[in-house]
Amino acid sequence: MSSLLIIEDDELLRDGLSAQLAQAGHLVTAAADGEAGQRMLETQRFDGVVLDLGLPKISGMELLHWLRRRLPALPVLILTARDGVDDRVQGLNAGADDYLTKPFDMAELQARLGALLRRARLPAFGGSLEVASHSTRRLRVDATLPQAWLGDEALELTQREWALLSLLVTHAGRVVSREDVLETWATEPADGGVASNALEVYIHRLRRKLVDSGLNIRNVRGLGYMLETSAP
Repeated sequence: MSSLLIIEDDELLRDGLSAQLAQAGHLVTAAADGEAGQRMLETQRFDGVVLDLGLPKISGMELLHWLRRRLPALPVLILTARDGVDDRVQGLNAGADDYLTKPFDMAELQARLGALLRRARLPAFGGSLEVASHSTRRLRVDATLPQAWLGDEALELTQREWALLSLLVTHAGRVVSREDVLETWATEPADGGVASNALEVYIHRLRRKLVDSGLNIRNVRGLGYMLETSAP
């Protein structure tokens, strides 16, 4: 199930889209203008956005430029009545991943949106990393930005904590060596100097932040660390 944000000022179309996408199994949130959509993007985590260009308060194009600065990997499907080639080119150049003109076929919208969501989950496209556990609060880690969520709650992570957590999630169920962690840290922007013997401090911080996640970071003596599902 994907979490989608629909930003559309036409109430009839907005309600119809919400109902159809919810019926398809998505968790749908809707906004009636660009300002409301921006507030939601600032406070909530979404897997994809369906964006109308002709919005009140903040235009769709202005919102798209803002969104690309803040969330460069978030899939965006534009909906608009502007059907000129120049309009499509402008929208795509501004950062949209796909473009549909009104009126459109709902089956085509769902197919295009599904393709965007599948592609966004691939590591090469900077999607999110997930790991399963018995908890209903699943852990999701953004693959390109220092962000992670436990259920709907955003975790406060430093750059090094995010890099360490991303490495553990990517290799969930397998041992990650101390050398692997230090090598990963060496490629990340520093958030303050840290000695190699401070790794245990970062592991301890992550363990505290993953309480009630159904996950555990196990110290494998002499080898490294392993992210595993704790007993229910």
